[in-house]
Amino acid sequence: MTLTHDFELFRGKIFDFYRLNRRYFPWRETTDRYAVMISEVMLQQTQAERVVPKFEAWLHHFPDISHLSKASLQEVLVLWSGLGYNSRAVRLHQCATLVMERYQGIIPSHPELLKKLPGIGEYTSRSIPVFADNMDLAAVDTNIRRILIHEFALPDNCSAHRLQEMAEAILPSGKSREWHNALMDYGALELTSKKTGIRSLSQQSKFEGSKRWYRGRLIKELIQSEMMFMEEIEERYAECPWDLPEIITGLIRDGLIERHESATSFPTTFFKIKGKAPFA
Repeated sequence: MTLTHDFELFRGKIFDFYRLNRRYFPWRETTDRYAVMISEVMLQQTQAERVVPKFEAWLHHFPDISHLSKASLQEVLVLWSGLGYNSRAVRLHQCATLVMERYQGIIPSHPELLKKLPGIGEYTSRSIPVFADNMDLAAVDTNIRRILIHEFALPDNCSAHRLQEMAEAILPSGKSREWHNALMDYGALELTSKKTGIRSLSQQSKFEGSKRWYRGRLIKELIQSEMMFMEEIEERYAECPWDLPEIITGLIRDGLIERHESATSFPTTFFKIKGKAPFA
């Protein structure tokens, strides 16, 4: 039996499973590159079911790249709240500005151009043209990595380069969109990490009480208030086991918040969401 024959059998099995178990998601019903980009960034490290209402609300408020580029970071973070990893929202906001400035409002379809945009990595630069344009590209995420390792008896430490080569060899020409959706559903519903014992390369640590948890709490409070003084932050988060100034510095570095000094005879440091008027 040849490897080509193995690939044909594998494709048949995946498509058969998909025909019987296909999941419905709103981003699968569109080929709009902007909507696909939003869904792909939202789906990074977030379960698909949680993304659905956020994706629909986002497109209602920001239906295209132009609307997103004109929105304030405050508006963007409010819509993003609940998805976690707020820096993803910041990068999407930055993407919108760059696409308007560099590409006349048209999101590129070529992976090398997409990778020049903030927050668009190797996988997302391929998944966007796959799902929006049905381009003959192979995109390997955690689910697809697990499927390839299990189905073809590859070592758990198989290199990304080898997995990419395998994914490209298996890809059925002209069916990239359907193929990747089928693989996603097979990995999520049938060949799970629990069933195979194949873990993701990046396992998330416990969320509550983590640095990321405190970052998220602080961002939510700043979204809801005009600003917060450093003394107030220190008092509210007295139980925080992490270095608060380090967390705040990280939020500033990620473009989420700004540091200011109050205009009084006794200067006091306060923080607010980037671009938000302190007394709006």
